Amino acid sequence: MKKQIKKIHIESKETYGSPKITKILQKQGVKVSQKTVARIMKDGDIRSKTKKKYKATTNSKHHLPVYPNLLNQQFEADEPNQVWVADITYIWTKEGWLYLASVMDLFSRKIVGWCLSERMTKELVIKALNRAINQRKPQPGLIHHSDQGSQYASNEYQAILRQHGMQTSMSRKGNCYDNACAESFHSIIKKELIFHETFATREEAKHRIFEYIECFYNAERIHSANEYISPMAYEKLHQQGKKQSFSE
Repeated sequence: MKKQIKKIHIESKETYGSPKITKILQKQGVKVSQKTVARIMKDGDIRSKTKKKYKATTNSKHHLPVYPNLLNQQFEADEPNQVWVADITYIWTKEGWLYLASVMDLFSRKIVGWCLSERMTKELVIKALNRAINQRKPQPGLIHHSDQGSQYASNEYQAILRQHGMQTSMSRKGNCYDNACAESFHSIIKKELIFHETFATREEAKHRIFEYIECFYNAERIHSANEYISPMAYEKLHQQGKKQSFSE
């Protein structure tokens, strides 16, 4: 049992704790409780990477229009491309700061658009948004939720949302819970990657972040909101279900 737990832990890049490891073992046909897995992990000194605090990057001191909170902490969607949530965070390298802008689809928690830059500008979030639009090609009516930061409130960003028929939703000022899912992703990538690396260059950081998002987080990392499968697997399962219902 310990070998199986260790193997799953290593394959998760040492990020899974006892709840997720228990779910994987149970899916593999192993009859085991979380209490037992937690005990084995404790006895074997098998630990998930710890979380560290980090500062906010929101600049809401501006005179641009802000929008009502349409999402109202309802972090669920019935279909892909119903609700996107967006946020910005920062990464330190020996060459200086990098800023990561991400767009998440609430249906599967998949990161559908992201961008890295040396500066935290409206151009950064616009590139992340355009990548999400180009990849997903959403229909009009999608709710786009973010904080009240000047980048998201900018005229240029809002013009793109209107052009694609998206509805703008913004968190209440100073309320981190209103954008909890987007902020949670940035907390996860820091906990599981960034706080455990020393990036010599920005290019090295970009490469490792690409690997984490595209090869691990979207493709492999299981999520409790997705019935303990990855975002890509969850969307594939949903699409297969739709195809089956159409054929019946």
